[in-house]
Amino acid sequence: MDSPSAAASPSYAKLADTYKKAAATAASVTAYAVLARGMAHELLPHDLRAVLSWGASLVRARLELPPAERRTVVVRRLEGGGVNCVKFNTFYDDVQAYLATRIDPWSMSRICLSGGGSKKVMSMDGGDSMTDVFEGVHFRWKSVAQDGRHTPDSLELSFDTEHTDMALGRYVPSITAVLEQARCRDCPLKIFMNEGISWRGISHQHPATFDTLAMDPPTKQAVVADLDRFLKRKEYYRRIGKAWKRGYLLYGPPGTGKSSLVAAVANHLRFNLYDLDLSQVCYNGALQQLLIGMPNKSILVIEDIDCCFSATSRDRKTPARTQVGNKPARTQDGDKPAGTQDGDDADDDPDGCSSRQNITLSGLLNFIDGLWSTSGEERIIIFTTNYKDRLDPALLRPGRMDMHIYMGFCCWEAFKTLARNYFLVDDHALFQEIQGLLAEVEVTPAEVSEMLLRDEDVDVALKGLVEFLTEKKRGEKDAGEA
Repeated sequence: MDSPSAAASPSYAKLADTYKKAAATAASVTAYAVLARGMAHELLPHDLRAVLSWGASLVRARLELPPAERRTVVVRRLEGGGVNCVKFNTFYDDVQAYLATRIDPWSMSRICLSGGGSKKVMSMDGGDSMTDVFEGVHFRWKSVAQDGRHTPDSLELSFDTEHTDMALGRYVPSITAVLEQARCRDCPLKIFMNEGISWRGISHQHPATFDTLAMDPPTKQAVVADLDRFLKRKEYYRRIGKAWKRGYLLYGPPGTGKSSLVAAVANHLRFNLYDLDLSQVCYNGALQQLLIGMPNKSILVIEDIDCCFSATSRDRKTPARTQVGNKPARTQDGDKPAGTQDGDDADDDPDGCSSRQNITLSGLLNFIDGLWSTSGEERIIIFTTNYKDRLDPALLRPGRMDMHIYMGFCCWEAFKTLARNYFLVDDHALFQEIQGLLAEVEVTPAEVSEMLLRDEDVDVALKGLVEFLTEKKRGEKDAGEA
């Protein structure tokens, strides 16, 4: 019950007066509406009322949007006309694999699980449906089974008719593209070595990635961006009339991570590696057969390119200069045979082909940017060298090696990457001292890695690194004073 003071207040009285006026107005409007309806019923003829009612319904029908027309595409599990001609539809399996990555288990009452081991694959049961969103458009998938069965016999894709071009032109092809990328990621990589005019491949399990690579961060980011841009530019290369390939020259002192960068590129792109040893190739024709034998989506690697050709190797009038006999064959670990050095001739091997090699730089360049460069597409070409100044200028010309990447000594950011890789630490009491030493000492990432590998205890390993860098600094100072 309201208190007398509240009832007597001016605001309360004003509110009550407003409420009474509103109630009176509402009652008047209702009364007028009832009166108007009654007058129309009494005064207007029945036929006129019917015409007005029909007109009102026609206006409502025009204003309301009609339901969108739907279209359905059927993907059957089996295809073929006769009993003996029936075969499995591979695209059905592709769609099943694609939808398995899109299923939301919380939105479905029934889910089929298949697969062995710890890897389980989800799929729709017969009669279930799900929605997949592509470029903002909803596409509905339904799993259809025969009466009384749960095993699906077909998958039905339904969508608004206005999206037919998108569905058939972009959405359906994207399913295959997504699966190809997934299979490429899951497929183990291989590294191939040349034997005669053929390639022999073995598994490539190098763990290097751009996340674990110890190199200058801006350079690393530039390489990753360039690779990603290259993958997306198929139509661009076709439009400008150039072969879809990209060349990289990695140069710098030994032990600076050139081979690790090659492995990181392969793991990033999921391309197989083709490690070409030119000392095992006897003539340009064999070189061409090897190069055109490489498939698309592959990486050609020629290490120590400065040891393969002399400065005048394109001069066909000087046979001694056109031979590739100054690069000894690599061992399985990539090292040269004991007792050999860069520049040593291998003509003392009468059974090898080094004494009769006639591989010219022109033959290689013709594959890089000549007529043979269009024998494949989506290829990466990587040359490595410790001495960039020894290379023939023809190799450095724009359009052949698109990016020149310097692999330098271990910088502070590269060291932090190594410390994170080996010990999962981002900070330590010795970091400041190590940072100062790295600014004064030229040390390769390989040398730093070796010191970090000597002990699993981060304190012991970093203390050993400080001692190593201090001793190296002292040695460089003594050498400068001598």
